[in-house]
Amino acid sequence: MTNLWIVLLCLAAAGLLIGLLYRMQRKHVPFTKRVFAALGIGIGFGALLQLIFGVDHSVVKSVNDWLSIAGTGYVKLLQMVVIPLIFVSIISAIIHVQSKTGLGKMSATIIGILVGTTAIAAVIAISVSLFFGLSSIDIQAGEQEVARGEYLDTKVEEVKDLTLPQQVLEFIPVNPFLDMTGARRTSTIAVVVFAAFIGVAALGVIRKKPEHGKVFMSIIDALHAVVMRMVTIVLRLTPYGVFALMTKVVSTTAPAEILKLGEFVVASYVALALMLLVHALMLAVSGISPIGYFKRSLSTLAFSFTSRSSAGAIPMNIETQVDRLGVPQSFANFSATFGASIGQNGCAGIYPAMLAIMIAPSAGINPLDLGFLAQLVAVVAISSFGVAGVGGGATFAALIVLSSMNLPVALAGLLISVEPLIDMGRTLVNVNGSMTAGVLSSRWLGQWDREKFNKGL
Repeated sequence: MTNLWIVLLCLAAAGLLIGLLYRMQRKHVPFTKRVFAALGIGIGFGALLQLIFGVDHSVVKSVNDWLSIAGTGYVKLLQMVVIPLIFVSIISAIIHVQSKTGLGKMSATIIGILVGTTAIAAVIAISVSLFFGLSSIDIQAGEQEVARGEYLDTKVEEVKDLTLPQQVLEFIPVNPFLDMTGARRTSTIAVVVFAAFIGVAALGVIRKKPEHGKVFMSIIDALHAVVMRMVTIVLRLTPYGVFALMTKVVSTTAPAEILKLGEFVVASYVALALMLLVHALMLAVSGISPIGYFKRSLSTLAFSFTSRSSAGAIPMNIETQVDRLGVPQSFANFSATFGASIGQNGCAGIYPAMLAIMIAPSAGINPLDLGFLAQLVAVVAISSFGVAGVGGGATFAALIVLSSMNLPVALAGLLISVEPLIDMGRTLVNVNGSMTAGVLSSRWLGQWDREKFNKGL
């Protein structure tokens, strides 16, 4: 009974903090400031819970269980609108794409940036891993790590022995309605493919039967307006979701576990920071202010950091690109949706490459062998197609890369204790990569709105 009263007291404190965030909303405090206030409050409240009770205390578990209504519930609401948003946005983008740009040129440029930056991410991960001298041989496995390794051994059956053509075939939706449920690893990109087919077919109808095409465009425009309204309603809950998610991460992450794998955590964030620097340099070379870009993207990056869901960030991603970064709707729709399933710089680029370098010595492979390194970069870039933009996407990417390189996948389970902490940074880099692709592609193809960008704040 004592614990019950303590839980109620903690929840009352959380309620007061949520009330503070609501008061900020009522006073029309800018959205970005409210998101970062929620981030800071969540860190403080989570740290206080851990300081008083510890990581595994029943009070902490109970408090986080109730707060998951705001945190996990918010992410689920975003995931609820993701598939309808992807489906309608891709069709809308295709039927409204400007003729002087061309659908093929736009999509090829965006995909090229996503896959190209993933290859760069792999090179950065390899360099950082070698600099830090990371090796799985030095890591001791506990019960949790052993169990994770056994789990990965079973999951590898889903991806091992898949040739490149077979991986490509997985993108084709045999049953698009099944893929709309997210049933497969490649469901997101399968929905994109299905929507693209409908969009291309609609272009033919618009050209040959204008009266039918006009009706279809009207229906899609109406659906797009409704879906975007749904997105707006959900996004208003962002500060509360960020607060709850951050509280859980901080209150349940044991400092001892971080210290045990501290070198890998530091190396991971060094690689992720360097990848963000690459994005900034690409923007600067293209005549776009990196400082201005990051100021306008902060709220979306903060959400992606706390939610650990690239797919869940799609609504905010699109809104930020269109309203703050001067990206046309069609480019934003393509880059945000493609970026959640193709060329994820953090989950499909940095993470698998670092694991491969760490695990190579235990398999008797010299990580400095140039042939091995060249093959690794190529495998990482190719396997970045179809990586799910939800929790577990990085695991599948790692399984594909490690099994393709004939490396023991079970050793990836050694990092389970710091997985959530690293996944936060990986997801941020994923989402930033997709937004960068949208801005750069529209800039290179002459569709970027500099005036709107300058007014984005």
